[in-house]
Amino acid sequence: MTTSHTRGLKRTGTALACLVLAACSGGEGSVQRFITRVEHQPGGRVEPLPKVPKYETFTYDDQNMRSPFVPSEPTGVGAIRPDSSRPRQYLERFPLDTLTMVGTMRLGNVVYGLVQTKDGIVHRVAVGNYMGQNDGRIIQITPTQIRLAEIVPDGLGGFVKRPAALGLSQ
Repeated sequence: MTTSHTRGLKRTGTALACLVLAACSGGEGSVQRFITRVEHQPGGRVEPLPKVPKYETFTYDDQNMRSPFVPSEPTGVGAIRPDSSRPRQYLERFPLDTLTMVGTMRLGNVVYGLVQTKDGIVHRVAVGNYMGQNDGRIIQITPTQIRLAEIVPDGLGGFVKRPAALGLSQ
């Protein structure tokens, strides 16, 4: 680069810097007027804080209460438990969602449900039979559904009865 070219760039840069500084210095008066106007305006009203309710303490009397960390034992003569001494039936090997109801049939006065396993074999079931892996006992057979009562863990060391059903597949 030539010396005259460098001098021209320096002059241009100096002129730009002066313009920028001049533009920034002129706005202080308007800002000061705005601040003064806002300071002289009346202030707003602040709402009072809400009252805090009184804290009530609780004393845990562990002498008269059961421990919250120990599951309650099932009580009474009719406590629900699976019968571990009864012989298991064939359809209790399969999860209930892998079994399919394919129909019903009547022999005499007895209505049977027809249940198909994943291997394609059709089995005949009646009220009182068991199927599924949760001690599911058949309580009703209709033309479109086989209803069961399963015994499942309740998560607290006991068991509960739960309704389940197998619907007719289309």
